[in-house]
Amino acid sequence: MSDRHPTVEAPIPNCPKHVAIIMDGNGRWAQAQGKPRLFGHHAGAKRVKEIVRACPDVGVKYLTIFAFSTENWKRTQSEVSGLMSLFRRYISAEMKGLVKEGVRVRFIGDRVRLDGKLQAMMDDLERRTEHNEKVHLTIAINYGGRDEVARAVKEMACDVASGKLDPTSVDETTLTGYLDTRVLPDPDLVIRTSGEARISNFLLWQSAYSEYEFIDTLWPDFTSDVFRSCVSRFAGRERRFGGVKA
Repeated sequence: MSDRHPTVEAPIPNCPKHVAIIMDGNGRWAQAQGKPRLFGHHAGAKRVKEIVRACPDVGVKYLTIFAFSTENWKRTQSEVSGLMSLFRRYISAEMKGLVKEGVRVRFIGDRVRLDGKLQAMMDDLERRTEHNEKVHLTIAINYGGRDEVARAVKEMACDVASGKLDPTSVDETTLTGYLDTRVLPDPDLVIRTSGEARISNFLLWQSAYSEYEFIDTLWPDFTSDVFRSCVSRFAGRERRFGGVKA
């Protein structure tokens, strides 16, 4: 995170507190340039840095990004290996900058399938940034919304079986407390890049009342200006959460 910071603009009134992004289009961006797919993933990783830095400028406190899904293991072994290597390189290269710039980093998803070195690096980055408050960056790796809920329900069942939890007391709040995101507010805005109009198993429980933006821009072309535009459009929406305007 050592690049020069762009010009600071005024925060956007009524902007979303928490923005989640499905970062799609890295492979197509690379292929359009005659490059291998991993070239696009590297370009996308650089874009993450710009968007994290843009968050305080627009007024966004929480940013959650979808880096690798539970379904992404179906990709070629070379691409998966390349992505895992990229995650390790990103953490190593950006750790000092993230700490210095006040970014709190968390990871969500099932870590069991990830290699030990990557897990240790993730733990270390979380520990080193745990007192930061400027921006809360959550990175979803080996994450799937259905898998998250299934793991939460399994843990709840174990607590019921051991007598720690009264099953008659279980409600929506109880389940929320078992999710990977239990310490985070629900996303106000979910953005998906690359022109695809689906949510791909991302934050299924948490996004029940989120606003959505499906945009054509490929992730490596998703600049801070595009980010600001999405946030600005959100600010003009009326959110009723099932109610009606008074």
